[in-house]
Amino acid sequence: MKTDLLGIPVDSLTMEETIDRINKAIMQNIRIRQVSVNAGKMIMMRKNKELYDSVVSCDIISPDGQSVVWASRFLGKHLPSRVAGCDLMQELVKLAYQNKYKCFFFGAQEVVIKKVVDLYNHKYGPDVIAGYRNGYFDKEEEPLIAKQIVESGAQLLFVALNSPKKENFLCEHAEILKKVNFTMGVGGSFDIIAGVTKRAPIWMQNIGMEWFYRFLQEPRRMWRRYLVGNSKFIYLVIKEKFKRGKN
Repeated sequence: MKTDLLGIPVDSLTMEETIDRINKAIMQNIRIRQVSVNAGKMIMMRKNKELYDSVVSCDIISPDGQSVVWASRFLGKHLPSRVAGCDLMQELVKLAYQNKYKCFFFGAQEVVIKKVVDLYNHKYGPDVIAGYRNGYFDKEEEPLIAKQIVESGAQLLFVALNSPKKENFLCEHAEILKKVNFTMGVGGSFDIIAGVTKRAPIWMQNIGMEWFYRFLQEPRRMWRRYLVGNSKFIYLVIKEKFKRGKN
């Protein structure tokens, strides 16, 4: 079931339900695309039509940020819980190991992605790795990269690029990537797994302050995305609440 939130159809699925739906699609050899949205991305989508189209064309749109879940409840809608992209990715790699699926990892710096692959190789063995590639490339290389991913035989693809680059890559090259059963953008997840970026403690995640923890680590790069973006998100949610009250 989809929940309309500021004009974006977000799926009302728990983590377990999301994983189950993805696994069933892979077992049935069905193509499925997932995307995670937080407050900042939802604001970006209002200004960037290409990003908006890329996101809403996905089969599963998950609420990555706790603020998205709270906003839905404030507006009288129902999103059961957040489905954090980093957590989902790690659960899906585990699923790949259990079901003998193969994963392709695309994005981040070479040293980072190599560490991610080495960690998963050590934890689950080499059979879970179909291939990997860093996130530094020219636009004209994209079709060749998509073809490389398909030729690897991967069932799952994780793309660690910034927004809107990752969403647009997966949408623009969907036809080439149609033989890859599952695709998702994972943002900075490779940096977290590799230990380059620290993730907020669970208690901060639970109170919706994970963004602030990330901001403290990279204030110059993140201030506009989080402080400005989150403020606009709160404004739009309150505006929507009053609009509904008047109606």
